[in-house]
Amino acid sequence: MISAGDFKKGITIQWRDGIWQILDFQHVKPGKGAAFVRTKIKNIQSGAIREETFNPNDKFPKAHIETKEMQYLYNDGVLYYFMDLETYAQTPLNHEQVEEAIPFIKENETAVMKFFEGKPIEVQAPNFVELEVTHTEPGVKGDTATNTYKPATVETGTVIDVPLFVEIGDKIKIDTRTGEYLSRV
Repeated sequence: MISAGDFKKGITIQWRDGIWQILDFQHVKPGKGAAFVRTKIKNIQSGAIREETFNPNDKFPKAHIETKEMQYLYNDGVLYYFMDLETYAQTPLNHEQVEEAIPFIKENETAVMKFFEGKPIEVQAPNFVELEVTHTEPGVKGDTATNTYKPATVETGTVIDVPLFVEIGDKIKIDTRTGEYLSRV
């Protein structure tokens, strides 16, 4: 059990039939009345973010989240299959469980999977990936305005805005947290 007075960033708790991660917290002692803890929390399963206030003496069960490196194998049209690199056990996941990470993961690449009580709850792509551009319109010669972007499709099928000089066959570095182009590789 962990009390609200002991909250720190990154701690996960069980609250209201969900698993919540503390994103931010602040201990508040008003001039009148009792002290309280103002928090910004994220539901790990749904991704919902909300602000809540708690009494510093409120106690919550701590949620132990296990993380594992998993290899993305394939998609059979309905499920996405990941393999544990230690036991070779395969874990099938539906689209809702992988929709944030799958646009940036190629087959046979690794990703981090989070588990709660043995059940997968989230898949995270690496923070930065290098993918090849498979389709984009050619840049117009002489169109050199700064910060001008065009859409480009990468090998996973995701469309990313890239600068005009990027061409088909180029490898680009992408920040998976924002989905933005970083550089040409």
